Amino acid sequence: MSELDDLAPMEGAKAILDRIEAMLAPALEAMGYGVVRISYVKGARATLQIMAERLDRQPMAVEDCTDISHAASAILDVEDPIPSAYTLEVSSPGIDRPLVRVADFERFAGFVARVETSRLIDGRKRFTGRLIGVNADGVVQLKDESTEYFVPFEAIAKAKLVITDDLLKNSPDRPKV
Repeated sequence: MSELDDLAPMEGAKAILDRIEAMLAPALEAMGYGVVRISYVKGARATLQIMAERLDRQPMAVEDCTDISHAASAILDVEDPIPSAYTLEVSSPGIDRPLVRVADFERFAGFVARVETSRLIDGRKRFTGRLIGVNADGVVQLKDESTEYFVPFEAIAKAKLVITDDLLKNSPDRPKV
């Protein structure tokens, strides 16, 4: 996760991002959007990134990102959770979207994903395979050509879909033509 040292020394980066998501999510949901991920990237100019998707699962358009940007800017200007200057960036998750919630791993079962963990699982930290789903214990199941992997959700540091012909043709978020 990106460092947020300049934000609030007593408050962790995840807590700040969770607070920002809590501020924005209700307004965005009322507009027909869901928050996929919020991140903060430090650099020459810090950037607050909001990744969102349409609740109706239709593809995002530039106008959607513009609407989200205007609404988020208004809320962030009033709440002011980040005291330093930053650029607001709004985007869609794209076809090779990040998988950040348990529901994402269930929703995209059947597609190939790349998963990185925060600790060793069966002697490794990187897994690529077809998503089977999530079991009752919150363990994400993936299968490659020969092996089935069981990765505890809380151990996942980063995950995303892998662009394949199958995903391009059958993504649940693409309109059927």
